[in-house]
Amino acid sequence: MSGAAAGLWWRLAWRNLWRNKRRTLLTASALSFGFVASVLMIGLAGGVVEQMVRNGTEIVTGQIQIHDGEFLPERGIHDTLGKDSGVDLAVLLGAVDEIPNVVGAAPRVYGGGLVSSGDETVGASLMGIDPERESQVSAFAANLVSGSMPGPGEILLGARLATDVEVAVGDEVVLVAPAADGSLGNDLFVVSGTFNLDMALLDRAFALLPLEDLQFLMALPPTRVHEVAIRVEQTRDSEAAALMVGDAVEDLADGLLVQPWSEFLPQLHFFTSLATATNLVIAAMIFGMAVFGVANTMLIATYERRREFAVVRALGTDRRDVGRTVVMEGVLLGMISLAAGVLIAAPLMVWIRTHPIDLSQWVGSYSMMGSAVRPLITVEFSWDGPLASAAALVTTGILSALYPAWRAVRVPPADALSSR
Repeated sequence: MSGAAAGLWWRLAWRNLWRNKRRTLLTASALSFGFVASVLMIGLAGGVVEQMVRNGTEIVTGQIQIHDGEFLPERGIHDTLGKDSGVDLAVLLGAVDEIPNVVGAAPRVYGGGLVSSGDETVGASLMGIDPERESQVSAFAANLVSGSMPGPGEILLGARLATDVEVAVGDEVVLVAPAADGSLGNDLFVVSGTFNLDMALLDRAFALLPLEDLQFLMALPPTRVHEVAIRVEQTRDSEAAALMVGDAVEDLADGLLVQPWSEFLPQLHFFTSLATATNLVIAAMIFGMAVFGVANTMLIATYERRREFAVVRALGTDRRDVGRTVVMEGVLLGMISLAAGVLIAAPLMVWIRTHPIDLSQWVGSYSMMGSAVRPLITVEFSWDGPLASAAALVTTGILSALYPAWRAVRVPPADALSSR
């Protein structure tokens, strides 16, 4: 088909589409509503998933972690980066900081011990941190209830842990922890502050110390840390960033393992994957129902134009051209619906993004899959949802026209002209 002929058939399809304006507008409205509903649903679900991932990773873990290949899941005291040889932290952190999309990287040492004050003794998970770097990765500094991040000789306690030990800011606690050389380390620390992350496990059992203090308490040299936690700007880029981190640090020590959050938080990854798959199924159902509705409308229109098709066929028009015209009408209907849907969906998405609906005053924060979730209704901007919905809408228009087109070319001209 030449370009001039193709243009002619497109013009005919456009004119045919508007012969019954009411039917065309109703059908286009149905398709546009399906597009807007699909984009909005995918955006809202993406916002919930993104919030869960951010809350699940930005509270403590970070989106990427570097540790020894044998550190997880036992978290052995000797399984530090580089094992007994340790690692040059300054070089490693410098290499990580240079990677695009990385917001911060924080070294950590982990241990377990007893926190005591007077007659009260409570078991606690200990974490040695660099306070300045830690504030770039985790949420401890942003969720202080009282006091400040720990300095030398100080300790930061979870709010519930401080209540259990019956201490406040400025009080002293005794810390006892097993050391790497087999001894028991013990020392006095001043409570610098308390934090509340709205997660009972962390608020009741976590205590933070300066990195050097916990290394000294556990008889670990300054070059030995258990983990480097990394925060990235966009959580959806975690896997790509993890690959770049792996390339940057692979020669700095033996046995280093770099993992994105989807690997060290498998339950959260499973839930987000399930939510994404569910959204796609629902979107497919929306457009599946639209296919049958639009196909029914176009089939009725085709039936009403049987005599028209018969006359065109009797004048020598190829049956493929007749069917092509009906399909072209479906394509044009899909494009009209897409344009209207974009005009509605785009400002709606922007408005919800800039004016998120906070339901915490009625619902409150809650925990799901180990992640603290704030009931905030917002959308996540991604081209995947709108592009998939746009492709589905145009495909719906085409599929809806295929059966009516087949019916249009199957009717013999003589039968149609005689109204049989």
